[in-house]
Amino acid sequence: MANNGAPPTETVSGPDTWAADGTTAALARLFGRYQFPAGPRRILLAAATEFAERGFHATTTRDIAAAAGLSPAAMYVYFRSKEEVLHQIAASTLDFTIEVAATEAGRPGSPVARLQALVRVLTIWNTYNSQVAHVVLYQTGALSPDRLADIAAKQHEIGRIVRQLVADGVDAGEFDVTDPGATATAVLSLCLDVARWYRPGYRRTPQQIGDFNAAAALRIAGAGRPA
Repeated sequence: MANNGAPPTETVSGPDTWAADGTTAALARLFGRYQFPAGPRRILLAAATEFAERGFHATTTRDIAAAAGLSPAAMYVYFRSKEEVLHQIAASTLDFTIEVAATEAGRPGSPVARLQALVRVLTIWNTYNSQVAHVVLYQTGALSPDRLADIAAKQHEIGRIVRQLVADGVDAGEFDVTDPGATATAVLSLCLDVARWYRPGYRRTPQQIGDFNAAAALRIAGAGRPA
């Protein structure tokens, strides 16, 4: 498991907190909430950056150790392989994403309001943490079959949460779609694709992008009016 069996010790922080702290602190908090000690946390932070910039296969354990300010041998004190590091990054990130998605989807309010909030928060999360989100999207294919299956199951759970929210909106007469599954996929794509192209300093802030994607998601879902 991504948290080595230890439960998270803090509540999910919202987009305003991410904005105040910045990307590095947000990533540190992500890995910190799963109670990784300081050494592994430094390695995970460094590896996320190296994997995003170089790719998994082009990144060596020496690259990761150097970026973490450790000796190459030090990485093996905490992780058995570079692949295990990748799996921990992806699993921790997706566990957090599941928690965020479930929290927003389960809040009181109409399906329109909940979908709007979910898309906004996930978009902002993926902009402030575009490096680690990019790793999850594009590097996890290097994992072994068992670890890849674990990651796929977590991704499926995120999709299930969004599909259920879309189905709730259809049942309530708030969404007008013929294929809730395809709608959920399109909505999730809005949230995830920002990790592909977003860079700090982009002309729109993460909050503005979140607002734009939230409005676009309602159009995709055929919502009559925003919350």
